[in-house]
Amino acid sequence: MFPALYQNNHSKNVSRNAVKPLIRNCSPDSPKVRLKRLSLVVSLALTTMLTACQEPVTEQKDVQTTAQTAAQVDGAPHVKINIASPDWGNAATLTAMGYPPIATGDVRVWDRWVGTPTLPPATIDLGIRYQPNAELVAQLPVDLVVDNSFYQHARNLYGDVPAESVMFAAKGDTATWADYTEPTRKLGKLINEPKLAEDYIVKSNDDIGIASERLQQRYPNVKKFAVVQFADANNMRMYVANSLFQPALAHMGKELDVLGKGNQWGFVPIRMGDLATLDNDTCLLIINPLSPITRAEIDDSLIWQRLSYGHDRCVGELPPVWIYGGMASLVGLANNLSNVTLKGGAAS
Repeated sequence: MFPALYQNNHSKNVSRNAVKPLIRNCSPDSPKVRLKRLSLVVSLALTTMLTACQEPVTEQKDVQTTAQTAAQVDGAPHVKINIASPDWGNAATLTAMGYPPIATGDVRVWDRWVGTPTLPPATIDLGIRYQPNAELVAQLPVDLVVDNSFYQHARNLYGDVPAESVMFAAKGDTATWADYTEPTRKLGKLINEPKLAEDYIVKSNDDIGIASERLQQRYPNVKKFAVVQFADANNMRMYVANSLFQPALAHMGKELDVLGKGNQWGFVPIRMGDLATLDNDTCLLIINPLSPITRAEIDDSLIWQRLSYGHDRCVGELPPVWIYGGMASLVGLANNLSNVTLKGGAAS
């Protein structure tokens, strides 16, 4: 750029020097000479001005072209994609990855059922997860909706906004680590941040390893766990091999004790009396939330008292974790388990 400007000034000086002899040889008293001299000076001035204006523009275009070429070679910078997800599993995993959705469903009860990670305060509530607010979705600057087959009926509510299905679930009778890493990688591709997903998977593996060491130090004699969630004082869901508890506990070097084969949601319905068939050294984990009324009814139950949980048998309560969640739920469960207070049986 600077050499070009220098050449312009140099050319201007040369042109003016060339004019001076002509001016000296003409009579200053001649109107015709003065007119020719004025015409020549104006012509040279216009030429110089046009040259000076045109060359910087040409230079700027060259710089822009070079920048565009470099962007094509190096890859254009990522443009943030605004994600909305009625599904808590995807919303939690995206948030844990550092790429939270701008909106998700049932935000008002997130803390009660999901717990961690914490949603950003600016997260918009889409309404009931199973039936998102169509008018709200239409008003939001959403580029992509991420859901799964559970929300297939709601696809027509998204209008022109494209939707992608990402499902965290066992592909067979037993859930595996890959059943959670592969959907996480898919999320990374959808947001154009595959490295973000890979880094999160590595971190999750490390975090679960740390939680495992902490649990082992606190309760070295507890090897097996059964996991339930009470519907009322006598009925509960037992989470089995095709639930997220299987890969989480397996990653922590523990065993999941079950009573039967699970449904598509990873649990079998059981009654309180069925707990008597579990091994005596199996520690029972109760997943919250548990209402005060149900808790009181359990304590008054003669069956519960005869099972002797908290005395002859091990028992503990865990904070909420989204049972149908993704990688974030695995990490949350591991951290909760590493901090749980166990009572009775092998924990004593």
